[in-house]
Amino acid sequence: MKIVTSFFMVLVAAATVLQAAEKPKQDAPTAADVSYGPFAENVLDFWQAEGEGPRPLLVYIHGGGWTGGDKKQKQARFQPYLDKGISYAAINYRHTGKYPLPAPVHDAARAIQFLRTKADDWNIDTKHIALTGGSAGACTSMWLLLHDDLADPDAKDPVLRESTRVCAAAVGGGQVSIDPKVIEPWLGPNVLKHRMINMAVGEPTMEGALKNYDKHEALYKEFSPYNHLDGNDPPLLMTYGNNMKLPSESAGHGIHHPVYGVKMKEKADAQKHECYLLIKGVSKSDKYANSQEFLMDKLLGP
Repeated sequence: MKIVTSFFMVLVAAATVLQAAEKPKQDAPTAADVSYGPFAENVLDFWQAEGEGPRPLLVYIHGGGWTGGDKKQKQARFQPYLDKGISYAAINYRHTGKYPLPAPVHDAARAIQFLRTKADDWNIDTKHIALTGGSAGACTSMWLLLHDDLADPDAKDPVLRESTRVCAAAVGGGQVSIDPKVIEPWLGPNVLKHRMINMAVGEPTMEGALKNYDKHEALYKEFSPYNHLDGNDPPLLMTYGNNMKLPSESAGHGIHHPVYGVKMKEKADAQKHECYLLIKGVSKSDKYANSQEFLMDKLLGP
């Protein structure tokens, strides 16, 4: 019996090795630190998926309050998409400590435009490009999803002639507004203790940002995704933690508060925009259990 069992275990191990060989893991990017713009921070990594015909593309925008963070990825994040024939990219961008808005968000927009210029070289289906990210990366993703196309057909730079529009976005813990005059009434004073809000407009302190609010108001309004949503925008899925306590308990709680999602979902429903909000025990979707299901559907669909 022991001999039979051991032989069976050897067969199972051999089968596992063969399966792994059939689907090689792509830890290293197909193309690493590719420059997509004029600044040192304008680099991206790209993993090319196998499959028949041009492949859909998921672009990851990292978080960090627009003040830090990096595109470096864990394989568990992107491998499920590669396994389904979805290519993957992760971008770096300028941070607001040195380059306030619009730098980090417009960098991300340019990355999308650049990726479209690589459609032939990297076998990208430009009609199926989606975004994902958390925190500030979620804010940027939502802004790109909901904003009018930034393509400039008359630009001398061929990258800037390309579209910034995407087909979907699935984000986590994102800020739908960065306007202090909006978010403090929503979330309480602790949200204004997070440096993302003042650093976004180049102010070292929140006191300075409020004192000079008239100077920064246009930036705060422009880069709040909530202000750009309408019924014609592509679908959005948002996930948040389920601490609904108000006012927010801390800067960290406030800057990722689920009420952001509640506010966006309310506006989306009123505008008849396809929007899903996942908050454990609070809000769910009958169609999608998580971001991955949503993104697979939107990227592999018609």
